[in-house]
Amino acid sequence: MDYERIKDVGPDRAASEWLLRCGAKVRYCGHQKWLHDYNKLPGSSIDRYKIQAIDATDSCIMDIGLDHMVDLEHVEKITLCKCHYIEDNCLQRLSQLENLRKSLLELEIIACGNVTDNGIIALRHFNLGWPGTCYVDQAGLEFIEICLPLPPEVLEWKRTPSYLEPQIFVLK
Repeated sequence: MDYERIKDVGPDRAASEWLLRCGAKVRYCGHQKWLHDYNKLPGSSIDRYKIQAIDATDSCIMDIGLDHMVDLEHVEKITLCKCHYIEDNCLQRLSQLENLRKSLLELEIIACGNVTDNGIIALRHFNLGWPGTCYVDQAGLEFIEICLPLPPEVLEWKRTPSYLEPQIFVLK
């Protein structure tokens, strides 16, 4: 972690740099397009571009870099799909980030093979509230039903693309 870099360019720029280097995409508040090319990072004011969404599909993000996300205040959605380095400790660390717990509305965790029941249990620290959305596979849902108090009306069936688990559950 380069804390001087975060101080110099701001948390959103530093997090963007880390996420893009790891193969993730970011979308900024007020923008429709996803940014995936590190070389196209905006060079203007550090306060102008705030990360609203992160798509880490097939990326190599891992817990060692999550400190880049500590001061992000506008992230509403995170997608973790086929992230081979995401493990339980990553979800535990994410759920400890206070700013993220306040802003996050949607979290997708799909086909992250190193996430176990302990990682799913860590999601209880997110105060997603309803409406908020968390996508999990059937195994994850079983643990959530045991560990989190969910009213039955929040469960909704959805089909996923064929390369993913056959079904996911949407918690709204």
